[in-house]
Amino acid sequence: MPFGFYTIMAAQFFSAFADNALLVLCFETLKGNDAPEALTGLLKSSFAFFYVVLAAFVGAYADSMPKRRVMLIGNTIKIAGCAMLFGGVHPLFAYAVAGFGAAVYSPAKYGILTEYLPHRKLVVANGWIEGLTVGAIILGTVIGGELVSKKVMDWFALLELPLFDTGLHTAIVIIGVIYLIAGILNLFIPDTGVDHKPLHSNPLYLLHDFGHCLKLLWRDKLGQITLAATTIVWGIAGVLQLIILEWVPINLGFAETNGSTRLLGVVAIGMAIGAISASASISLRNSLRVLPLGVIMGATLLLLPFASTLPVTIAILSIVGICGGFFVVPMNALLQHRGHVLMGAGHSIAVQNFNENLSVLLMGGIYALLFYFAGGSMINAIVVFFGVFAIGTMHLIRRWHNANQRIHDSVSQLDNVQ
Repeated sequence: MPFGFYTIMAAQFFSAFADNALLVLCFETLKGNDAPEALTGLLKSSFAFFYVVLAAFVGAYADSMPKRRVMLIGNTIKIAGCAMLFGGVHPLFAYAVAGFGAAVYSPAKYGILTEYLPHRKLVVANGWIEGLTVGAIILGTVIGGELVSKKVMDWFALLELPLFDTGLHTAIVIIGVIYLIAGILNLFIPDTGVDHKPLHSNPLYLLHDFGHCLKLLWRDKLGQITLAATTIVWGIAGVLQLIILEWVPINLGFAETNGSTRLLGVVAIGMAIGAISASASISLRNSLRVLPLGVIMGATLLLLPFASTLPVTIAILSIVGICGGFFVVPMNALLQHRGHVLMGAGHSIAVQNFNENLSVLLMGGIYALLFYFAGGSMINAIVVFFGVFAIGTMHLIRRWHNANQRIHDSVSQLDNVQ
């Protein structure tokens, strides 16, 4: 891989690290403010909100200038969200602003891969990016949990820094510095030399153009399957973060948030293992062979309510993570390749983000509603609900792909007859 690829990876690592640490800080702030527990279910939805609302515009924006500049702008907006949390703005709004920055950042961070690397290296590159992103999730959630632990909070309070009313303020500033490091790294990402399309000034045109791209990808026989599969998996993954934060204290008795974040780290380690394994063993041509893993992931999630000890919980969450990582890397690579061929990198990533984050938005809302009406005592029933949902939807997607294959084979036979 060229050196510039590693600069892209480093920038992505620190930015994703800070995103996940900030999630934990927002979660802890809600708890500290005695906010209704159902609001924690809306944290991921608030982050996903701008991905959905701005989907028609961020792809075109990412394709209108060098993607390293777009990444820098997105990262700066994330810093603004971090600053809002420091200033006492409600965590849902502060995290939504960070999500705004992430929505701007995302089409560029993935789109730059298709501009910078040949398509034969996309699976390997995605394996590295996903593996490193998962590493950032591990460290971000774990370090975020440690930053809000009682021991560290008490130590921060002893520092008696001016303008830092609580230990949480110190933790927020640390996350802001990590975002700043990501921004500095963005400055060293090389220009890919790809021509850029001027941004159209008419928003209605951009909406129409996005709708056209959305139809293109959903009508493509390969694009529709990969898009449906990644949409479901990322929706489940987003909710799983929140489920574990609530499930662990209730079922394992860990009082502090850092106990839950360490188990989130277990899922992320499993995803890293799966992502690296997939990049080494699955080619772009064979990407759709991983579809059964979606069903296995959902089935494994159904075992979680029966886990009453830490080792069993670690084993279950590790399997869920490995299946998820092995599944996502080939799916992402194939989806990005099809999108790049059909409409350009930035547009295709924006379509992908729209669908995946609409899934996160909806599933986060469903989780919040279930938690509101059922309460924490029904957390195991909520886990079962999402496990069954994953099994059912992934089974339908497999059948959809098989039907597409049968149609393709029939058409090929007719062509041979003619």
